[in-house]
Amino acid sequence: MVTEQKRATESTSSRTDTDGSSLTCYFRGGFVPLADANVPIMTHAFLYGTAVFEGIRAYWNAEQEQLYVLKARAHIERIRNSAKVLFMDEGLPSVDDWVALCVEVVRRNGFREDAYIRPSVYMSTEAIGVRLHALAHDFYILATPFGDYIDTHVGIRVKTSSWRRTSDVAIPARGKIVGAYVNSALAKTEAMLDGYDEAIVLSWDGHASEGSAENLFMVRDGVLITPPVTDEILEGITRAGIMTIAAEAGIKVVERSIDRTELYVADEVLMCGTGAQVSPVIEVDRRRVGAGVPGPITTLLKDRYFDIVRGNVPAYAHWLTPVYPR
Repeated sequence: MVTEQKRATESTSSRTDTDGSSLTCYFRGGFVPLADANVPIMTHAFLYGTAVFEGIRAYWNAEQEQLYVLKARAHIERIRNSAKVLFMDEGLPSVDDWVALCVEVVRRNGFREDAYIRPSVYMSTEAIGVRLHALAHDFYILATPFGDYIDTHVGIRVKTSSWRRTSDVAIPARGKIVGAYVNSALAKTEAMLDGYDEAIVLSWDGHASEGSAENLFMVRDGVLITPPVTDEILEGITRAGIMTIAAEAGIKVVERSIDRTELYVADEVLMCGTGAQVSPVIEVDRRRVGAGVPGPITTLLKDRYFDIVRGNVPAYAHWLTPVYPR
């Protein structure tokens, strides 16, 4: 098992090359310096948020000298679904071709540290006018070094936001739609300005939905519980992975609605996602969760997750796409 100390050594801070001068991306059909990948301010996606995206993690294994892209196909399949919601699914690369492009972007950047890959499909027409039809679209892929987004070791403090999650009949949460993330930004900023690390947003009927950019789990009496996809959540790829890991570890997994106050009396709470990875929650609305430290089930899932994503568990090799030739 990878130790916490070694994990900390392998992990990177979430720095980015701010001017893009040394990074390569895929843009308008070719590989170009990120600093040169620009769109006019009249671009429809810039004016109205009419774009979709994915966040994909790649994990560096120093001993193997290999970088592994995590669940690349699942992410590409999801961005194609998101694009379909916004009438942008025509003319996109096949899943295999798109995965290959993502890997090639990472390879060309030569990362020897954890990285983040962001493919996006956007309305490229330069026009004013609120609509989705009769517009051109394009796509790009960028990648950047990336470490922890929120704490994955000590645990985080969260608050229930006054902002509600957008409904599927307003802006569907199952699609990673760029404009919809204003909802997440409002919740996250409210939480951080109030002294918390993260927010939990409620669905319109008052159930705990998810974090600002994370899926939500709680543990009660040894059962791992997570909201269903009908409670206005993103159909999380990391969420699905955690459910698989838990089931194979003999932990019962249940999908059902979660009341806000259940989080106050839960034995454990955790958040997960591409950015968050697996993050223990130690406080909700100023109420301590369990003993106020990461609980045993959360710790088991987190340790197993990090062993898997760094290529140390052969049984899960199908989750990973190696970047560098051996």
